[in-house]
Amino acid sequence: MSKYVKQLVTRDIQRQLDGVQDAVLVSTVGMDANTTNELRGELAERNITMFVVKNSLARRATEGTSLAPAFEGASGPVAVCYGGEDFVSLVKEVVRLDKDGEKYEQFTTTGGVMDGERLDADGVKAVSKWPSREEQISMLVGQILGPGSTLSAAMLGPGKTLNSQLKKISEGDE
Repeated sequence: MSKYVKQLVTRDIQRQLDGVQDAVLVSTVGMDANTTNELRGELAERNITMFVVKNSLARRATEGTSLAPAFEGASGPVAVCYGGEDFVSLVKEVVRLDKDGEKYEQFTTTGGVMDGERLDADGVKAVSKWPSREEQISMLVGQILGPGSTLSAAMLGPGKTLNSQLKKISEGDE
């Protein structure tokens, strides 16, 4: 490949990764075209983009960005996955597909980058166990509303008891 073509490809990769802060690297070596296309479609349903890139060109294109650590030590062609609702959702989906050995046997997680820090395959699997953004929000809302509901129950409880006793007394007098 000539130097000019490498520069064009590098510029195209830079454009594709513009604004991407976190990504997961996967290997799809050995997958046929139909399976890869089916995989891309399944990822696209969850707003996840995947493209295969030569490692040396990706390293050149991400130089000086937060994605650069992901390509350190990687070899051969890699597929870059990014997007989704948040990084944890992205990682959960990629790890789920990695575990699904029947459908996508050659699809394996090789690493990634989160907040400019390189993750190996085990690090990516550890992140997949974290709660997603929606789960974190629901836990936070539960913690915020918990004391209020406890206080409300404590204040309304004696009043309801008194009300039921008065009702019984009034029904008995009739």
